[in-house]
Amino acid sequence: MTPACAPARFDDRQVHWMPFGDLPHFLFSILHIDEPRGIADVLFRFSAGQQIVLHRHLAANHTFVIQGEHRLYEADGTLREIRPAGTLTVSPASEVPHREGGGPEQDAIVLFSMRPEPGQKLYEILADDGTVIADITLDTLRAIRAA
Repeated sequence: MTPACAPARFDDRQVHWMPFGDLPHFLFSILHIDEPRGIADVLFRFSAGQQIVLHRHLAANHTFVIQGEHRLYEADGTLREIRPAGTLTVSPASEVPHREGGGPEQDAIVLFSMRPEPGQKLYEILADDGTVIADITLDTLRAIRAA
């Protein structure tokens, strides 16, 4: 029998959170870029009860939900999936656009380990009509980290 444990609380006071331009409802913190392997580990904080900008993941992602509920939404805003704290997900690249957000009561904090192939984009940020408004690559993250 597994002993009962009190719920853990993640203390993010030492995390250097940054906005991504003027895009609302999320903050991020670049933890590490493994240059030889081309892997980026980034924390995202998704605001409770909100949906972020439409986007698509063009590289493989390993995610781990540290706090709250990580919610995924279809492009039209319909709830697709809820990932509670403690959930590990390994997702391949996908052309399907979606939105993400935190649960109704608490911000979600999620570790993303992005694993692109050489030269592969990480994300495309999309306007509501699906047109690409920004490409995010490892070079983008390197530039942000250096700034």
